[in-house]
Formats: sequence, C-alpha cells, structure tokens
Amino acid sequence: MSNIVDNIINEIKRLPDQHIYGRVTSILGMLVEINGVEGRLSIGDHCAIEARNGRNVLCEVVGFSETSALVMPFGTLEGIGLGCRVETGTSEPVIYPEAGWLGRVIDAFGRPLDNKGPLPMGSLPYRVQNNPPPAHKRTRVGGKVDLGVRAMNAFLTVCKGQRMGIFSGSGVGKSTMLSMMARHTNADISVIGLIGERGREAREFIEDDLGEEGLRRSVVVVATSDEPPLVRRQAAYLTMAVAEYFRDLNRDVLCLMDSVTRFATAQREISLSAGEPPATRGYTPAVFSELPRLLERAGPGISGQGSITGLFTVLVEGDDHNEPVADAVRGILDGHVVLDRAIAERGRYPAVNILRSVSRTMPDCNTEAQNAIIDRASQLVSTYDDMAELIRLGAYRQGSDHHVDEAIHYNSAIEDFLRQTKSERSSLEECYSALAGILDMNYAAEA
Repeated sequence: MSNIVDNIINEIKRLPDQHIYGRVTSILGMLVEINGVEGRLSIGDHCAIEARNGRNVLCEVVGFSETSALVMPFGTLEGIGLGCRVETGTSEPVIYPEAGWLGRVIDAFGRPLDNKGPLPMGSLPYRVQNNPPPAHKRTRVGGKVDLGVRAMNAFLTVCKGQRMGIFSGSGVGKSTMLSMMARHTNADISVIGLIGERGREAREFIEDDLGEEGLRRSVVVVATSDEPPLVRRQAAYLTMAVAEYFRDLNRDVLCLMDSVTRFATAQREISLSAGEPPATRGYTPAVFSELPRLLERAGPGISGQGSITGLFTVLVEGDDHNEPVADAVRGILDGHVVLDRAIAERGRYPAVNILRSVSRTMPDCNTEAQNAIIDRASQLVSTYDDMAELIRLGAYRQGSDHHVDEAIHYNSAIEDFLRQTKSERSSLEECYSALAGILDMNYAAEA
C-alpha cells in the first residue's frame, strides 16, 4: 500500500503548472501534423491526442514542417481526425527506476506486464534517450565476467564493460544463448530487452529459458513485434536507461538486448514516415546515427560507478554477415560472436563458430597458461576445419600430416566441450581446466 501512495504523491508532484493545446491539421499514413504549438515542442517530446472515441493516444515528435509539428503515435490512429485536440507534454520522457524493479517484467514505458502489482518509483529521473558518459571520464574495462557458457568463457572471454554482438540468422539459437548467460552469469544484475520479440516467445523466454532463478535478479523489458515502431525503439532506449540506473548504484550490470536489428528496423520505419530518404538497402541515415547513440551507452561507467556489459544480438538477413546493420554494429562493438547455421544443423548448440568470432579484450585479459590452452585448441579447430571436406569424403589418409592427425584425434572432444544444454553451467576456471584436460596440457587453476 505504501508503494501505491508514494507513486501517487510522486505523480502529483510531476503534474505541470499549465497545459498547452494544439489541433490536428493533417494525417498521412502514421504521420500526424499539429498546429498551435509553436515553440512548445522539440524533437523527442511526447504529446497526447484526444481521439473522438474518448481515448488519449500518446505520440512523439519526430519532425517539423514550417509552423507545424510532425508526430507519430505509440498506438493506433483509430478515432483521430482533423481538429482533434492535442495536449503537449512538459518535458522529455523520463523514468523513475528503483531497486524493487528486480524480478519484474515491464513494457516500453516502464509499466508492469507481470500482474505483480504497481512498480515502486524512485526519486531520481532517468532520461529514456540519454547520452553516453564522456569518453575521457570513463574507466577502463574491468575483470572477466563469468557467463557460464563454455564457448564464451573459454574462447571469447568478456570483461566488465565490454560490448559484444551476437550475429546469426533466424532460428540458430540467439535467444536461448542469451537466456543461458542471464541465468548463469556472475554479474550483479541482468537487464534484458526483448525488442520486437514474437508475442508467443516472450512468455516462453521468461518462464522456460530464463527461469525463476534468472528472473529474480533481472529486469525484463518487452515490446512485441506487433507494436508500433516507436514502442519498439522506446523499449531499446528504456532497457539502457534501467541498466544505467543499476550501474550508478555501483553494480556490474549485464545488459542483453534481442535484437538490435529490430531496433534499426523500427528506426527505419519512423524515419521513412517522417520523409527521410532511404540510403543503404532501404535504411535511412538516421539508423546509422542512432545505433552508436544506443550502443555507446553500454560500457564502463565513470569513477565510482559500476559497469554495463552489453551483449546485443544482430539478426543478419539471409545469413549475410556483411549486410548494413551487421556491418555498422560490428564496427561499434568490442567483438562479435558468430552463430553458424551449419553448426546448428549438426546439432551442436550453442552454435558458436569460434574461428569467425572475436573478443577484443583477448588475449590481454588471460594469463599465459590460459592463452596457451586457448591458442592450442583454436589451432586444432582451424586445422580440422581446413581439412573437413576431405576428411568427410574419406580422401585424407591417416599419417599424411601429423598436425591433421592431431586435429582429428581431438576434434570430437572439443566439439563435446563446446556443446552445452540450457541448464548446464561452467565457471571460467572449470572451462580452462576441462579444456586443458582434453588437450593433455598441464594447468594450475588460479587461487
């Protein structure tokens, strides 16, 4: 009850001193033109159109044309016509996060979706579309993050404040891999953004993949694929805002977003509706300017803050890893993980192609002994991959090359090491020790 009272008091304090109204003068597609609000609105502000059926439709300002403001709705335009009254907002969109949001599922506006009652509201506002911390004030990336996934821990070690992209086509296991990391990580908090997710899969991800244990120390933001593009884009921004709140509490946050591609698609729809010309493969220039603004918000905080370790999935079109969004994201992030459809078709999950994947904090974050193990395993995988076609056809004769013979000998064990079910967890030291044992190498675990 106290939370409800506190929320009401906070909302009363935020009520504006005056209301400014405009009128709808034109509607074209999803774009609404309003007049009478000169000097009262700016890009990104919110306003509400009073529809004729009695409901209010929240909108965002996406552009201007002479004396008119151009807005797009967060819902349908049903019941909106010429002359409808528009109430302007008083400031840019903000949220008031609080530690009690842990274990909750919320929408793109910070409203609960889990039928667990109202969310407690904090006292400090956090801008939804915030700017990244100044580069010269940020700390360096920290120690390793244990993700609980052997392929990541061993071959693609991630450090606190690092940002990685997970690239794959549809149906190759991105969401499942994210859920494994959210459930098994040793990070303090997980903030998960399901952007443009299928409605059926959202609940399955939360209940089956993430599970009760993973949800307990997570905040999940959901915007399904049927929602308007502004809502999907807002969900991505809100995911980062929630992560920034916990970072400012000096916590190490694991931010998981599925997917950046759907954020880019939403931004493309918004930009095209506002009249921006398409550029690369139909994506507008605004898409490629918004991507770094979103992704740079993850990373190390300034002194006295925690960190946001970001793992962002990228849905590559037609398994083309050089398509525009994938190429742009790869240039912004600190490494990339490639999930290979051919590996998934062999039945090995997670389908990480360790030869095509890179973590830019390696090998500097490892000891010499750990790097020796990983280098040895990578060389064996590479040698086998080069000769795989001949081996499968039976064209390679054993004894022709001792390096190939070694790769064949160890390949099955390395594949078993990389194969992992959703419920399995392997710590960093367990990964190094297990891999050293497979390769017949000596390794003394760190104290």
